[in-house]
Amino acid sequence: MSTPFDSSGRVDPKAIASNTSRWIARGVRGVVALGSNGEAPLLDETESDAVVAAARDAVPRDRVLLAGTGRESTPMTIAASKRAAALGADALLVRTPSYFKPRMTPDAFVAHYSAVADAVRVPILLYNYPAVTGLTLTPDTVRRLAQHPNIIGIKETSVDAAQIASYVDATQDQDFAVLAGSAPSFFTALGLGAKGAILAAACIVPAACVALFDAFTRGDLITARDLQRRILPIANAVTSGYGVPGLKAALDLTGYVGGAPRMPLLPAAPDAAAAIRNALTPVGEYL
Repeated sequence: MSTPFDSSGRVDPKAIASNTSRWIARGVRGVVALGSNGEAPLLDETESDAVVAAARDAVPRDRVLLAGTGRESTPMTIAASKRAAALGADALLVRTPSYFKPRMTPDAFVAHYSAVADAVRVPILLYNYPAVTGLTLTPDTVRRLAQHPNIIGIKETSVDAAQIASYVDATQDQDFAVLAGSAPSFFTALGLGAKGAILAAACIVPAACVALFDAFTRGDLITARDLQRRILPIANAVTSGYGVPGLKAALDLTGYVGGAPRMPLLPAAPDAAAAIRNALTPVGEYL
């Protein structure tokens, strides 16, 4: 989910509740608070806790609430993870530390994630997002981490089919879920063995994303493939095309609360909003 702010720039719990209730009504299995599209790096710790608390109030207990708790240091990640767990998060999404890139070796990642998983009582999902972090977890690193009883999956945010397949193959003997993190590769990822997805596009067209997953699960590949094609324009617009500002503009266009992003991000330009409006046409009945 995105993080809405009120007119004073503060986290808006009422808007979180409003958006979340609509997503839940459209069938999503869960919600991620404080992911990349939630502008997590731009929030302080107090604001981050407020987002998790508001999301927990809005997400029914029969659906999953994940909270992004990745920080640059292991102690900070553990502290954020413990707070999110105490606020009711069902599982934690932990991005790779990336500031000291040359030192982020496979052994460093194994030590980091193992320490976090040892320290908290709720499960951990790895979060691989090379376009933002400039780093990629190797399949062998993921295989090693999948052996930890409290590390249950990975969100792979790319359209790299070989990368997705390598994670599935590396963890096939573990109780471990590979999740697609990019809507343009959703159908492909499911075909390669992914067990679900965490998608920015699902903020805009949740029913279409759920319908794609359900169609694939029941073996209706023609319907699933058609939905993938129809989702592509809006998926590209709100991720690689216009990013968080585009996502928030799309939310406003579809009756959710989007609002302005936090600086240094700037609102989407008028031409971007027009392009997003056009991209919504193929999925109109799923809004």
